Amino acid sequence: MTLFTGLSAFPITPTDASGHVDIVVLARLLERIQLAGVDSIGLLGSTGGYAFLSRDERRRAVQTAMTSVGGKIPVIVGVGALRTDEAQVLARDAKTAGADGLLLAPMSYTPLTEEEVYQHFISVADAGDLPLCIYNNPGTTKFTFSHALITRLAKVANITAVKMPLPPENDFKGEMALLREETPKDFSIGYSGDWGAAAGLLAGADAWYSVVAGLLPVEALALTRAAQAGNTAEAERLDQKFQPLWSLFKEFGSFRVMYAIAEALDLCRIDPPRPILPLPAAEKLKVRSALDHILM
Repeated sequence: MTLFTGLSAFPITPTDASGHVDIVVLARLLERIQLAGVDSIGLLGSTGGYAFLSRDERRRAVQTAMTSVGGKIPVIVGVGALRTDEAQVLARDAKTAGADGLLLAPMSYTPLTEEEVYQHFISVADAGDLPLCIYNNPGTTKFTFSHALITRLAKVANITAVKMPLPPENDFKGEMALLREETPKDFSIGYSGDWGAAAGLLAGADAWYSVVAGLLPVEALALTRAAQAGNTAEAERLDQKFQPLWSLFKEFGSFRVMYAIAEALDLCRIDPPRPILPLPAAEKLKVRSALDHILM
C-alpha cells in the first residue's frame, strides 16, 4: 500500500503542436513536485494527456521522469491503450525505464463488458510485473467498475490499488467499507475528483490522486496532511481556498484549466493537444483570480 498512499500529483505533459514532449519543461515540472515533498507522481494520467501521445513520446516522458526524479520520489505511470497488446508494451516500457508502479484505465471505442475489462487487466498486470492501480474513471472511459469487479481484480497478482471517482452523495465511508470488506487488507483505496479530496481523506481514504497537485503541490500537500492528521477544521479551511478553482474544474474540465494554471504561474506557455482548445482570455482571468484566492 505504501506506493499508493497519500498525495499523488498528476502533472500535465507539455508537448508541441505535433505531439512531441518538451522534456526540459517536463523535467522542471516534475522536479518542482518532488521538491514539494508529495508522496508520488502520477505520470501520463488523464491530466498528462496519455491518450494523445504516441508510444515513443510516452516512453520519452517516462525516461525523462526517471532521469530527473527517479529514486527521489515514486513514479506511477499510466499505461492505458485501446488494444491490450499495446497496453502490455507500454507497461513493459515503463518497467524497463524504472517506473515504480502502473495506472491502467480501460480505454475503448466499443463499450466493454466486465469480463473483457477483467481479461485486459490481468494481461497488462502480468506483462508489467509492477504494482498496478485500477483507474476507475467513468467520466472519461464511459466504463464503471462494479464493486464485484474491483473485488475480483484485487485478487490478481500485482493489482494492489484502485483510484475511484467521487462516490454518490459523497458516501466515502460507506463505499470504502464495502470495498474493504471484500479486498485484501493491503489493497489501497484512493480517490480522484479534487473537490472531494478533503472529504475523502478525512473519511479515511488511503490516497488522493490529485490534478491540482501537478502544478500546486505545496498547497495540495498542506490540505492532504491536514486531512490525514484528522484536523477537520484546517482541512476544511484549506479546501475553502480551493473552492473557486474547483468550480472552474467542474465548469471547463480540469484538463483545460491546468494549462491555464501553468501559464498563470509562468511555468510554461503550452496549449493542450488538439482538438482540445485553450481557455479563452476571459476564462483565463477567472483562473488567475482563483489562484489568487489559494495563494493569498
